[in-house]
Amino acid sequence: MNTVSRAQLDNLVQDWLSIDPNPQTRAEIQQLQQEQDYEKLVRKLYPRITFGTAGLRSSMESGFAHMNDVTVLQASQGLVQFLCTKFDNPSIVIGYDHRYHSQRYAELLASVALIKGITVYYLGSAKNLSLESLRLSKGDFPNNSDGAAAAADRGYVHTPIVPFAINQLHASGGVMITASHNPAMDNGYKVYYSNGCQIIPPIDHEISESINANLKPWSENVWDVTGNMSQGLKNGQLKPSREEIVKKYVDSVKSKLVKDTDKNLGFNFVYTPMHGVGLEIFEKCLQLFDIDKYEVVSKQAVPDPAFPTVSFPNPEEKGALDLAIATAKKLGYKLVLANDPDADRFSVAAENKNGEFKQLTGNEIGFLFAMYVLENIGSSENDLSKVCMLNSTVSSQILKAMAEKDGFHYADTLTGFKWIGNKAIDMEKEGFFVPFAFEEAIGFMFNIVHDKDGVSAAVVFLQLFQQWFSSGEIDVFDKLEDGYKKYGWFKDLNGYYRIKDLEVTDRVFGEIRKSYKGQNFPQQIGDFKVVYWRDLTVGYDSCTNDHKPTLLVDAKSQMITGVLEPVFDGIMEKDAKLSVRFTCRGSGTEPKLKVYIEGTSTKSEADATSIADKCWETLKANWFKPDFYKLQEIKP
Repeated sequence: MNTVSRAQLDNLVQDWLSIDPNPQTRAEIQQLQQEQDYEKLVRKLYPRITFGTAGLRSSMESGFAHMNDVTVLQASQGLVQFLCTKFDNPSIVIGYDHRYHSQRYAELLASVALIKGITVYYLGSAKNLSLESLRLSKGDFPNNSDGAAAAADRGYVHTPIVPFAINQLHASGGVMITASHNPAMDNGYKVYYSNGCQIIPPIDHEISESINANLKPWSENVWDVTGNMSQGLKNGQLKPSREEIVKKYVDSVKSKLVKDTDKNLGFNFVYTPMHGVGLEIFEKCLQLFDIDKYEVVSKQAVPDPAFPTVSFPNPEEKGALDLAIATAKKLGYKLVLANDPDADRFSVAAENKNGEFKQLTGNEIGFLFAMYVLENIGSSENDLSKVCMLNSTVSSQILKAMAEKDGFHYADTLTGFKWIGNKAIDMEKEGFFVPFAFEEAIGFMFNIVHDKDGVSAAVVFLQLFQQWFSSGEIDVFDKLEDGYKKYGWFKDLNGYYRIKDLEVTDRVFGEIRKSYKGQNFPQQIGDFKVVYWRDLTVGYDSCTNDHKPTLLVDAKSQMITGVLEPVFDGIMEKDAKLSVRFTCRGSGTEPKLKVYIEGTSTKSEADATSIADKCWETLKANWFKPDFYKLQEIKP
């Protein structure tokens, strides 16, 4: 109540009731006002959900602060109007996953676009509409009076299909309705531009301004989803495109990623789509191979928005792969592959020589992929000086070490595939071939789309496994060890602190900067000396000539990177070259303060692990002080 008055809240309530056509959510807001429960009204109505480089993402609740019919309609009007100002004959690709209300939100966007007269390439079902749209629209819809279609007929797609379709259809932009691996009651509105990449500044700001200028429904007719989609089908403005695009996607995987020599996969594996949408498209890609046998985790095979077998639907989370690993152990298989619910992320667990399953980190998977790509680079790209591989600045620096040793070009980017994808396009325009890029949060990009893609990653990993490990002479962990011996040991320790109040993040970073006030950066932190410092919030980089960062500076977000060297004795091998790199940042989508640490040693894995752990504890004691700031430490 400190930031908005009761009178302002009452006005927001009236604004909501003047727009919302849904009787249930209208009643919720009205009842809260009648009960004078202003505390809940604040949480629901203020501040308005923010549109940024991730589009929209929030819990699905009534009110302007959350994902719902009203805020999706407003975002759609703003986005569609923006596209109309940028393109003479605009078009848009629309896809959605299986989450609660995903299909409804996609239909609202389609309705807005159709009213404006732009072409809609629809990857969802144009026959079996959502029950919500059938119930809330004015008229009947052909061939679907009750919406009781099987889930398989709902038109779910995995997220990378949207940017892939934008490129194939030369569309002006696209939207995927998904919250990826967020909790079950979250949803999101992920926007791509005409280059098939997630939007970046200044486009996000322009769309946000357009949304704010189009908050009121253009007409009563904009809510008539069934009528608008029915008319769109008749006049050809609504173009069902899923079957065509899925076929082109599989053909592209075949032509760009599948090697003729590795089509026979002589091993068994377990796969889980984590209650998501990955299985259908993955199995279409598996038809490109001769496979001995694979097993899908039965309890996680069907799209289920409740995610009943996992506490958090993210393959990275502890316990998320327990069912898949148990299935593999029961069958005697040595490999587990997993996608997150919208199948843009990919994870691996493998059996070691002790018969124990170990899940690989995103950096380990990325390292394996990079070595595989180098080993199998096509003859036309044998000049490695024209090959470029990328990762984000919070990901392992082993890719940089590989580039320095092997002669390919390396570049890092800000966190997120919106930056990686756009940077890849820039490098391609300069004449580079970009076969691979990755981020430590189990995101991997091959030359199918300019975004992370868990399905194409799974396809490549199957061939990698066949080439290196199917004989049983070495395993995944042997290969990693061989790679570390060649390039150095890089061991990550990535965790985070959960925060209850988002303002705590700014407070923590403010105190960090106060600790070295009067200097550009601290000279020492605990038992470490600082050898490199970059602050993308204030715009400082210790290694550039003008001390300005090459990466984008954003005063509204918190992000500091440092490289440290030890000034202590006792835990490291003598004559080892040791350092540790860290990045601390506030999360843009979750109530977390994220910490990425990577220890590096020229001698051993133990050294790299020890120095990373020492760095974590040093930052915890000197900076993050979980007891003082009331943070919940999540250390791997």
